[in-house]
Amino acid sequence: MQTSNSIIWYKQFWPWFLIIVPLTSMVLSFTMMYLAFTTEDSMVIDDYYKEGKAINVKIKAIQKAKELNIVSQLVINNNKIELSFVSGLPEDDSALVMDFHHATQDFKDFSVTLFKDAKGIYRAPHDYDVAGKWRISLHPFNDDWKIQQMVSLPRQQTFEFKP
Repeated sequence: MQTSNSIIWYKQFWPWFLIIVPLTSMVLSFTMMYLAFTTEDSMVIDDYYKEGKAINVKIKAIQKAKELNIVSQLVINNNKIELSFVSGLPEDDSALVMDFHHATQDFKDFSVTLFKDAKGIYRAPHDYDVAGKWRISLHPFNDDWKIQQMVSLPRQQTFEFKP
């Protein structure tokens, strides 16, 4: 008489290993398909031609800021923004617009209007979370000139903001 010491298949390692590998890849692929169909890629631009034409306007505004020799000092604290001009102070005392564009998450983008006080400092309150890497741009309402710079925030000290 011959006895067999064979173990039942579901109590062995290799069948489960061979089942888990394709099962895991199927779960991951269905998860990726779900994310691809339900989320939006906000960093993709639909109209490249229109964006290309707008680049020339942006370049002219930045060149104008360089010609005017606009240099400013910027402080961004927890709940306020202060901007003082070192050179190239705008002739009119009109308000300025400061746009904050987050490097990777466009839903965090915001704009702030800066008003000049009696001491000549442009100020504005804000209640946004500014931690991270930002492209900050400053321009008047007529978009005559523009200053743009990449900045990592938060910063407690004053930094130079120029084109």
